[in-house]
Amino acid sequence: MKKKIEAQDHHVKNLVIDLADSLGIDYENSHHEYCVRLPEEFGSGYMRSYQFDFGVGVIETDYLLKKEFHFELKKGTIHPLKIMFNRESGFYHKFENSDEFSEIRRLENVMLSSTSKNNHLFKIPANTPICIFSLEINRKLFEEKIESFLPNMNEDLIELFRDVNGINQFYYKNYYSLEISKFISEFTECELTGFMRQVYLEGKAYEILTHQLQQYLDDLNEPDKRLILRQATIESIEDAVSIIKEEIDSIGNIIDIAKRVGLNQNTLQNGFKQLYKTSVNEYIKNFRIETAKDLLESSNLNITEITYKVGINSRSYFAKLFKKRFGVNPKQYLNQVRNKKEKSKSA
Repeated sequence: MKKKIEAQDHHVKNLVIDLADSLGIDYENSHHEYCVRLPEEFGSGYMRSYQFDFGVGVIETDYLLKKEFHFELKKGTIHPLKIMFNRESGFYHKFENSDEFSEIRRLENVMLSSTSKNNHLFKIPANTPICIFSLEINRKLFEEKIESFLPNMNEDLIELFRDVNGINQFYYKNYYSLEISKFISEFTECELTGFMRQVYLEGKAYEILTHQLQQYLDDLNEPDKRLILRQATIESIEDAVSIIKEEIDSIGNIIDIAKRVGLNQNTLQNGFKQLYKTSVNEYIKNFRIETAKDLLESSNLNITEITYKVGINSRSYFAKLFKKRFGVNPKQYLNQVRNKKEKSKSA
């Protein structure tokens, strides 16, 4: 059976307080932070809120529910701009007048702005880990902070932040970047206390906001011209690296690798250049030579066998690459290794 909860969100603490009231439990309060911990009958985990100046707040949730929760935000009010980052399993959102819920998947983020007549509805599934980090911006209060910068901003962002009375509906969704993921971890893992904690967390909140706005502008470009690596893209690139390492003797071309990990060729190439400072082909070539070196040191395979084992079909080409990398050809290196082993045995 699902649990329906109605909550106010014009101030982030109200979400925590209303959740506690709905569950009939107490909440914790310390220095602009409010926290409610789920009772065992509903699941495990918590919802925590943080309030900063100029209407900026954060809602952090990390829980596992025993029953499905439906959150309905209070009708007829001006809701904050929500910038939500999903760190775990999927959850669902829809505007009140919509027919169906839309899933927000792991590593996706959404920027949401509702109207007073078209409210937010959230569906949180049971028996699946939910971990959401949400920036909540009261645009009426935030206007003082951003007013002097708005004229030089992108037209879409100007319209979004000037909508202090929540007249227009806004929805944007994409995968968030590795940098944002790192800042969120630094925020949630902060162990400072008192004033230093408040200042540190506020700074991280603004770093996340800044990078999110940069990513939004980057997403206006064509996919192969985007400069910011998304967290999901990085995982696909890491999958490509695993394929290379596991299938080095028979690895296909770049197009085949990109297709297997769900990326286009340009995105895969750009990702390797940003993460590993080299092209895909150079990465493969370097891994082949390093693997060959390890095999010369640790296996009983001969040079021809090693050549084929690392996916190189020409022994002379292998020797050329090896000498360029290590200054000696494979046979000379193998002799050096054997001489060292003989000396160590006789010592």
